Amino acid sequence: MARINTNIGAITAQRYLAQSTQDMNSTIQRLASGLRITRGADDPAGLICSERLRSEISAVGQAIANTRRASNIIATTEGALDEVARLLTDIQDLIVEAANEGALSEDEIKANQLQVDSAIYSITRIANSTSFAGRQLLNGSLGYVTSGVSTSAVAALDIQGAQFGTRSYIPVNVEVVTSAQPAQLQFLLSAVASSVTLELQGNVGTTTLSFTSGTPVSAMVAAVNGLSDATGITASTATSGFIMQSLYLGSRQFVAVTVLPGGGTFDLVDENGVASIRDVGRDAVAQINGALCFGDGNRLTLKTAALDLEVQLDRQFGEGTTSFAIIGGGALYQIGPQVNSNLQVNLGVQSVAASRLGNSDVGYLTQIQSGGAYSLVNGECQAAQRIVTEAIRQISVLRGRLGAFEKNSLDTNVNQLSITMENLMASESAIRDADFAYETSELARSQILVSAGTSVLALAQQSTQNVLRLLG
Repeated sequence: MARINTNIGAITAQRYLAQSTQDMNSTIQRLASGLRITRGADDPAGLICSERLRSEISAVGQAIANTRRASNIIATTEGALDEVARLLTDIQDLIVEAANEGALSEDEIKANQLQVDSAIYSITRIANSTSFAGRQLLNGSLGYVTSGVSTSAVAALDIQGAQFGTRSYIPVNVEVVTSAQPAQLQFLLSAVASSVTLELQGNVGTTTLSFTSGTPVSAMVAAVNGLSDATGITASTATSGFIMQSLYLGSRQFVAVTVLPGGGTFDLVDENGVASIRDVGRDAVAQINGALCFGDGNRLTLKTAALDLEVQLDRQFGEGTTSFAIIGGGALYQIGPQVNSNLQVNLGVQSVAASRLGNSDVGYLTQIQSGGAYSLVNGECQAAQRIVTEAIRQISVLRGRLGAFEKNSLDTNVNQLSITMENLMASESAIRDADFAYETSELARSQILVSAGTSVLALAQQSTQNVLRLLG
């Protein structure tokens, strides 16, 4: 049918040309942006999924940055503690040198004391000045704050980690089921019946003592106490006879008495009244928040996902219960992409100032300074060495704990999050990124169709000219 009012062929060609042009423009947009999805209309479901993946990728990236920053803080802290450890080693050397009284003059010992004073001042200075981006690290500001700690029950408390979660405080209940005891042997008579030579052994060392027939209890107690620094054993009078016991508590302590050949008897019994020549101390056993803890002497250690602490019970505290609360403090590190306690680590770093190094049993580092109870000029080298030994132990344990946290928590977390990010980015790319090989082939196809459609539209517009021939 020949008609001129409506050119159906041209309309059809125009529709296909518009569609081909739209396809070509979309392909050009994908090639220019590198994305398969540039707006919601391209792939609504794919857009939703890819946006969620982008959000997760961003959160994981920030978690990696958080973890690396935490690692830098821990490395800074541990580096400062390394210098504290070196100073403590120097102090120990000075103490051992000052103990050589027969070869040193008073002036030389005083010079050693001045060096000890200077080293202790430096330790406190390091504790007060070590910081990261303005945040103090070793002055106790990262330590935990407690409330209700009974000084008659708890001699020392070191909280290393606590997860508060949604709680404003953490209650801690310590129930001592079995108290710590020293090793102990008892001599029940008031004097030695016959001359005897004894070998006395403790966890510090061994010595020999000789008593003649009739030596009273008071003389034997004085003899044992006179060598307590060489054996780790002290003696005290009792209602009947006298008692020998280890200086400290726990299963690592022992008292052993052997009668050397040559005659004589020296009958001993343990705390239960059973004849014995050797006795071993006992470690404390307790439940902390329901978790069973076996102590090292009177030092209890609990390590769970929610609480990591060390409690040193008072020497006089027996079986019973004591409670306190952790009400704040610590350093919270967000090392995961979601903000919840499972992906956070709360770490405590106590002060390493000289007044905090040591414990109530042996004393504190400040007591070694001039004017202190255990200064070198007072001749208290043995007591000073015990304090420094405990301080070295505390710093070493803290360094080891920080090192383990950095290696096993932070470094592994970065590795795991890096793998997670890699997989998330691969998934997001598969959904959203353009396939250039496919898109270029589509562009070529669209360009051909646009060119063909343009030519066909031109032909369709010319077809109406044939109607004029009918009028001629």
